[in-house]
Amino acid sequence: MADRLRDDIRRGVFPPGERLIELQLSERYDVGRAAIRSALVELDTQGLVQRETNRGATVRRINVAEAVEITEARSALESLVARRAAERATYADRQELEGLVAEMTSAVDEERKREYSTLNRRLHAALPRIARHAVADDLIHNLRDRAVHHQFQLSVIPGRAGESLAQHRAIVAAVVAGDGDAAAQAMRDHLESVIEALRQWEHLETRGQ
Repeated sequence: MADRLRDDIRRGVFPPGERLIELQLSERYDVGRAAIRSALVELDTQGLVQRETNRGATVRRINVAEAVEITEARSALESLVARRAAERATYADRQELEGLVAEMTSAVDEERKREYSTLNRRLHAALPRIARHAVADDLIHNLRDRAVHHQFQLSVIPGRAGESLAQHRAIVAAVVAGDGDAAAQAMRDHLESVIEALRQWEHLETRGQ
């Protein structure tokens, strides 16, 4: 049950700040309220949901400062994962990554921003699996889930998708070449760019108020 609710939060079905009402969720997912409560407790511990006494649960909001800290932590983990993926990728793994980059290129060319955001998540999820690093995989998933709303917002900044695509191409090229140092550096460069984009987005949001 928690996986289904988590996926809907990731996809923006429940935006940050929205109340998660047990009865409505029970009807949506066709499960008992006990299962809903258990899912909310799990997602609360993961930082996706905020539960308050007598107020129920809401999708957790995070500010840009916290999103930056999350991205800094991701950088340490994902650069390790990129290095291990370069060292351990099989032929099939390399084909998968190149296929994802091709799909991402088409999404950027055709300005399908939501699809690009989804493909972006798929590529970042593929690397820990290819690296065969289960602990990093769990930690990265948790961190990305906590900042999922910001990740989608970045994709709609003018020019951001093309910049991000070039960075992902560099990561995949290094992994496919088996160059661990280059893969780790390309990932660090990419996530530093994400931090810069977060700050740019915050500036744009502030100007729009």
